[in-house]
Amino acid sequence: MIQERRKRMERTTEFGAEISKGYSWKTKLKFLLCSGFGCFMFLFPLNNSDSDFNTVLSVLTEMLDKAVQANLPWLLTVIVMISALGALMGLFWRPAAIRKIDWLADLLFVSRPYAVTRLVALFVTLCVALGAGPEIVRSDDVGGSMVSLSQTLIAIAVTLSFVLPFLTDCGIMEFTGILLKPLIRPLFRVPGRASVDLIASWLASSNTAVLITGNQYQSGFYSKREAASIMTNFSLVSIPFCMVVAETLHVTQHFLLLYASVTAIGLLLAAIGVRIRPLSAIPDSYCGEKKINEEVPPDVSLLRWAWAAALNRAERFNLRVALDAAVKMTIGIILDLIPIVIAWGTIGTLLVNETAIMQWISYPMGLYLSLFGVEGAFQIAPATLVGFIDMFIPALITSQDLPAATRFLVAGLSLVQIIYLTEVGSIIVKSGVGLDFKRLFIIFLERTIIAIPLLVLVSHLL
Repeated sequence: MIQERRKRMERTTEFGAEISKGYSWKTKLKFLLCSGFGCFMFLFPLNNSDSDFNTVLSVLTEMLDKAVQANLPWLLTVIVMISALGALMGLFWRPAAIRKIDWLADLLFVSRPYAVTRLVALFVTLCVALGAGPEIVRSDDVGGSMVSLSQTLIAIAVTLSFVLPFLTDCGIMEFTGILLKPLIRPLFRVPGRASVDLIASWLASSNTAVLITGNQYQSGFYSKREAASIMTNFSLVSIPFCMVVAETLHVTQHFLLLYASVTAIGLLLAAIGVRIRPLSAIPDSYCGEKKINEEVPPDVSLLRWAWAAALNRAERFNLRVALDAAVKMTIGIILDLIPIVIAWGTIGTLLVNETAIMQWISYPMGLYLSLFGVEGAFQIAPATLVGFIDMFIPALITSQDLPAATRFLVAGLSLVQIIYLTEVGSIIVKSGVGLDFKRLFIIFLERTIIAIPLLVLVSHLL
């Protein structure tokens, strides 16, 4: 412990000597303009034509999504086909030309289980695209829903990858991280820069925040434990989706109470979750060299140190390097994550829609809900667990005949559970932060069990 503290002090001293130099106006403008552009794209709130709360990046993503679906409806099929063929090629024949490109080889040459996943995704995509095959697979509620989600993910991958460096690599995360560390670190045991991830998820989307966190882990700014904690506790669903869930369950008249309770309970769950297993047991190891430094010397003001750290980061920002990384990130998302979303999302949705498995598995949750006097406890019991597959399923399977308090409970619970396989679960597993499906499900259950009595208390205010 003493040795580690000494190393941190040495790094801080070296950094202090480096940033004590004066920075040019070019560097200051690079920080202000590039970071300002990143914040504008990710965090600036606006209203679209439907008066829905949104961000510039979300609007741009929606425009690209519509353009791709209108002009390139076959693009997703081609992408999934290339991904599946690459997996088969990796199993039976590994061309030397691809092996020489490390990042592409890692992307295409996958293990047998992931190869099977990509083949399943290809089957589902072809069924939907051609209108052939089993009806239950290609229906709008199953395969069609996953294909539609994946088409949107293409637009997210393109816009996010090329705009993300302006938010993460130009100094704003260093600036906010140092300023907010005294608040964020004691409460949630994560760096202050995690606050940017939280704001991005609130205003944009949960998968956006998870991708930001994964990028920061790969870059050496988060440890495994910190990245896992942020992904599973801070990646809240966006405000627009909260409104969609409220409208589906007909509790929009209580939206302010719903969102306030989701925010407060979400922060409480984060403070608890990072202190218990499995998150607390994940090692604080870094992907390569540790690059984060939020230590502030005693003889320097917090604001001055944050400003200097931001300028130091901005000075090292290189647009060409950022664009190269953006291209690799885009290709990685569309070739690796999209097949997982399609395959696992389809299988999970089939289990919910076509079998009684969730009714059996959720019986203990019905008993738990009954302890708190929830009306229709066993009716909504499946809704407390199916959110692990997709965030919107609980709202879809909950009867509108149930009391408003019960529907309010389902709405709030589906929003604070956070971990959804079709949206963020697959991204978390593939990010390499030490969380597999078993650990994710344990975290999901922990959040569910703790949140239910809190939401029951809030529902009494209706």
